Amino acid sequence: MYKGVVLALISLVVMTMAFAPTAAADSDQCAPPGVESASSLPTNLASAAKGPAADKYTTPGVEPLPVDVNALGLGTPGTLTVGTLSDAPPSICIDSKGQFTGFDNELLRAVADKLGLKVNFVGTDFSGLLAQVAARRFDVGSSSITTTDARRQTVGFTNGYDFGYFSLVVPPGSPIKGFSQLAAGQRIGVVQGTVQEAYVVDTLGLDPVKFPDYNTVYGSLKTRQIDAWVAPSQQAVGTVKAGDPAQIVENTFSLDNFVAYAVAKENKPLIDALNAGLDAVIADGTWSKLYSDWVPRALPPGWKPGSKAAPAPVLPDFNAIAAKATPRADNSGVAPKSVVQQLKDSFLDWELYKRAVPDLFKTGLPNTLILTVSASIIGLVLGMGLAVAGISKARWLRWPARVYTDVFRGLPEVVIILIIGLGVGPIVGELTGNNPYPLGIAALGLMAAAYIGEILRSGIQSVEAGQLEASRALGFSYTSSMRLVIVPQGVRRVLPALVNQFISLLKASSLVYFLGLVASQRELFQVGRDLNAQTGNLSPLVAAGIFYLALTIPLTHLVNYIDARLRRGKHVADSEDPASPAATQEMV
Repeated sequence: MYKGVVLALISLVVMTMAFAPTAAADSDQCAPPGVESASSLPTNLASAAKGPAADKYTTPGVEPLPVDVNALGLGTPGTLTVGTLSDAPPSICIDSKGQFTGFDNELLRAVADKLGLKVNFVGTDFSGLLAQVAARRFDVGSSSITTTDARRQTVGFTNGYDFGYFSLVVPPGSPIKGFSQLAAGQRIGVVQGTVQEAYVVDTLGLDPVKFPDYNTVYGSLKTRQIDAWVAPSQQAVGTVKAGDPAQIVENTFSLDNFVAYAVAKENKPLIDALNAGLDAVIADGTWSKLYSDWVPRALPPGWKPGSKAAPAPVLPDFNAIAAKATPRADNSGVAPKSVVQQLKDSFLDWELYKRAVPDLFKTGLPNTLILTVSASIIGLVLGMGLAVAGISKARWLRWPARVYTDVFRGLPEVVIILIIGLGVGPIVGELTGNNPYPLGIAALGLMAAAYIGEILRSGIQSVEAGQLEASRALGFSYTSSMRLVIVPQGVRRVLPALVNQFISLLKASSLVYFLGLVASQRELFQVGRDLNAQTGNLSPLVAAGIFYLALTIPLTHLVNYIDARLRRGKHVADSEDPASPAATQEMV
């Protein structure tokens, strides 16, 4: 039976791949596009747009190099631990080799080199990035962060290394032609926690639809589940491809200030050091080279990176290069695709399946199993303790077990993971080496214990009271009766429920990414998500889903089989039925 399930899954993959197109696999959105892809400053700016807001934060100058690296307050001496993202190319992303890269991160590597520091990039989610920087989980946050006054209440910032403007992306034929036409009742997509969300809410006074990442919001736009997307310009330009059912109709400057690296507010020595390194890479031309390779576009009048004393960068004439280049495809006349074609383009790409499977096997699958199995062991041990305490006659055991269960079952999983990661993490940092992986296992295990405890308690209490009385009558102690008679029967009765909890834990392991993981610690979902970010295609996520199915479906059938065997006993063939004539003769 199990062999048939596995073969069916393999057949599904093969059939999917056989009918899949190959065009999308050629696109790597995390590769530097080069100076030939230069764009001029947008001319279709919103009428209310203006240059960057009055600059009151850029420093007049910087401290001279070299700096004392021992005075920078780093979590790991000599190493910058950097929280970043993997899904916003070309600024911040993971490339086809599994390395964190993009303009923001490559520039930070160059700055760190000037300071004599190593860099360790750790992936996380933007919604938790600034809080993790403030809690010193990361020394630096690198994520094209626009420096608003509200954010400065949480973290400090370096001088600016980039500027930001927004793009308004809509489906072809949309009546929305500019920011001024955004209105209440429209579904306006933004990525949660970004400055674009703040712009839509605070400046436009509208209630947007919030998404966790750029690929999800763009996918929703292409399928017309939202009416418009307010996007960072670089992400919009890098994401909207020729032939896509989407077009950029207007741009506007960010009114909130420059783009900079986030640092804990109290760590001024590190902020000063990064500012000095930034000025140094501007002076020697490194900034200009990286900018030209990764995000080649004309600078707005009057703006330059670094301190006020930094030299103006020498850049190619991006306006002239853009004028000579092949005009960008106009998607305004692109007809909406059929549902079948949309599904085929988004989910069925043979080349991406072939690219995804090795990483899913080598990185995603081992990490998913390690997280799930380790957390399951913790959950089973603690859950059994909670179950026994929950049925105890002693209040001092029963009440704490009930409080624990109510709290850990009542809170969302991601909240528990963030509380443990950000709250307990700094306390046990010396024991874990500031590695969130053990904390993720602990958080998953503590969550699982609450559910497993209730499952085991219900199983134990379902065993007839006469079983305990009979075992006591035979001379067993209460502890021995529970251990040898009651608990085994209770566990057998709830075995399917325990497996369901294991499957749920398997899927919840993807939430550990919120704590920040290096590339080699990514589990199945995140490996698929990162390749999805590189290409803009959802096929890698389908491949990850097939891996989850290959784990969960055979496991479910195996447990059902074991449960049936335990309930019915060994199968007896009809020919050996004791009631048959042959059997009767043998008995005689």
